Amino acid sequence: MFVTESTTLEERVAAVRQQVTEAAIVAGRDPASIEIVAVSKTWPREAVDAAWAAGLRTFGENRVQEAVAKFAEPRPEGASLHLIGQLQTNKVRQALRVVDCVESVDRESLIDTLQKEAARLDRIVPVLVQVNIARETQKSGCAPGEAGHLLDKISQSENLRCDGLMTIAPLVDDPEDARPTFAGLRELRDELGGAASLPVLSMGMSNDFAVAIAEGATHIRIGRAIFGSRPA
Repeated sequence: MFVTESTTLEERVAAVRQQVTEAAIVAGRDPASIEIVAVSKTWPREAVDAAWAAGLRTFGENRVQEAVAKFAEPRPEGASLHLIGQLQTNKVRQALRVVDCVESVDRESLIDTLQKEAARLDRIVPVLVQVNIARETQKSGCAPGEAGHLLDKISQSENLRCDGLMTIAPLVDDPEDARPTFAGLRELRDELGGAASLPVLSMGMSNDFAVAIAEGATHIRIGRAIFGSRPA
């Protein structure tokens, strides 16, 4: 799906954007409704700055310490940082120093800690509920049947705002094999209130984002197709 690593980062960003546009058109959607989250984990700040120069403004990090080190001031102007990896409760205070959105909310204890710290900071923190649609034991995320309860708890948390749902599809050779996971998240969102109350569906990565877009993704998390293979 994505161009070879012999191209420049700017060329890879342009190629991803073109592929997003094409996938959106095929799905009958507005390409502008799809946000590219550039997954910069393990890459240095210089790579983030290059992606920013290529026009990307939303970035994703997995680890709190790396995110803090990389996005501490001065951060790229207008950049938004999403935490997409599992968040331990003892790292919440550190995370909210730099993170704009937590995509990986999957348990009550994390909601409680996020609310406490957000209240201390007097800010509203956007979050997504991570759902393990494929029920893979090695992956984080609540069970689909638990998502409604977590949404209710977030709605009672004055300093948290749930914008939608997130999932990670199984790693498969054929992107079409990921379609049931993406469709499952969209169907769950529709059951829990629909796009009006949960507008964000974060799903799809470098190998399968076209299928995710076809199934309603609003945010796609792209790492390798933008930055290349992870540095050693």
